Amino acid sequence: MPEVIFPGPEGRLHGRYQPSPHPRPMLAIILHPHPQGGGTMNNPITLALYNIFVKRGFATLRFNFRGVGRSEGEFDNGVGELSDAASALDWLQAINPESSGTWVAGFSFGALIGMQLLMRRPEVKGFISIAPPANLYDFGFLAPCPSSGLIVQGTADEVVAEPAVAKLVEKLKTQKHITIDYATIEGANHFFQAEMDELTRVVEAYLDRRLAAPGGR
Repeated sequence: MPEVIFPGPEGRLHGRYQPSPHPRPMLAIILHPHPQGGGTMNNPITLALYNIFVKRGFATLRFNFRGVGRSEGEFDNGVGELSDAASALDWLQAINPESSGTWVAGFSFGALIGMQLLMRRPEVKGFISIAPPANLYDFGFLAPCPSSGLIVQGTADEVVAEPAVAKLVEKLKTQKHITIDYATIEGANHFFQAEMDELTRVVEAYLDRRLAAPGGR
């Protein structure tokens, strides 16, 4: 899990990067929750997502948004953080020029940034969004959503209202040529504190199924 420093739009960004053992790897970028709520790349769900992709041979990067930890800059209400994510993906692709595709995964605020990123980057072939804050932000930018993916939501989330996420999923499911999987975890709060094992199982099962499909890797 090498420590890395790479250039961002407002200075250096600090991350952890695991190279892939494969010559033409899939890439994965993992995005952490809200910086002003204590979110960092070491958040347990962010770390769990990172390990899931590493275990499957992806070249995997998680990093701190601007102003978090050793990353330079200041919080920018999501605008600058999206630029940070784009810079992180540029760096990841530059050191893996023979990559065979890209996935984006994020938790809460990180899920919002991840879904904005996939709208900008046609090479993103899949996403995993944990508790996307559909009641706090407008997800109307997903018009249309260009990639299939998984959304996971706890039914007892005290930050992100489950009905708002379900409404978002229903809207996305009307789009052609993509498939949105939606998994709810009964009784889980925003941080899935008592349900981390179940959350991990849900994400792993989905990712394994996607990777096993024709053209999955």
